[in-house]
Amino acid sequence: MEVEPSEVTGKVRRGTQLSLVDFEIQTQKPSMAACHIRQYQESDRQGVLHLLSQGISEHFPTAFRHVLKLPRTLVLLLLGPLTCFVASGSWLLALVASLTLLAALGFLAKYPWTEFEVLCLRTDMADITRSYFSDCGSCYWVVESGGQVVGMVGALPMTKPSLQKEQLQLLHLNVAREHRGQGIARALVRTVLRFAQEQGYSEVVLSTSALQLSALALYRSLGFQKVGRYFFSSSWRLIDVPAFQFRYCLSSAQGPQAQKQGGFL
Repeated sequence: MEVEPSEVTGKVRRGTQLSLVDFEIQTQKPSMAACHIRQYQESDRQGVLHLLSQGISEHFPTAFRHVLKLPRTLVLLLLGPLTCFVASGSWLLALVASLTLLAALGFLAKYPWTEFEVLCLRTDMADITRSYFSDCGSCYWVVESGGQVVGMVGALPMTKPSLQKEQLQLLHLNVAREHRGQGIARALVRTVLRFAQEQGYSEVVLSTSALQLSALALYRSLGFQKVGRYFFSSSWRLIDVPAFQFRYCLSSAQGPQAQKQGGFL
């Protein structure tokens, strides 16, 4: 079911109920509670942090498989144990070398995601209320179902003073695994787009890794355009996982028809 977020008008402040979206989940489990999107409250903190950690950890296996497919990794996995066998004549030592290399590669694949989570917890996610509700041009939403946080997204203005409220950055889009495939992520993105339009921003921007294929497909289907490619840090470069920058134009030059094609209206 396609979900259309409600209008977001005026300045967003703590305690208001702007951008409230109610919808029934299309599921084979009729007893599952309905979901609604609302602003973050301090009582949601543990649920939000749990969802953040859970969402990040889901990428570990994908990153590990990606690392294993890199040409330099294949060469290392072949030559490392072979060198040990030639030097020692022991297959057991060669096997131990293989297992050690796999463990090291697993750590290498996991480290950038762990580094990202630590960075989040030290910056905007350290105090969500202060980070996202100190200014009227930012906000944080959660999806609630049965009293539990099952989805979230944040929106912060870009920090460059010269932009003068031109760009709003979409952050931390995540939906619990058991609630995916029901239009929740799409509804959250549309909530951010409408909020940005009502707050006078001209663009919504975001970054996501090349491994997050479902996220890439979602943003493209909503009309976001890829505008850049870079590495979050040296650890991401080491495992050869680039990040893609996306942009959604909200200016009048885009026109209502273009916005409709992007899935916003």
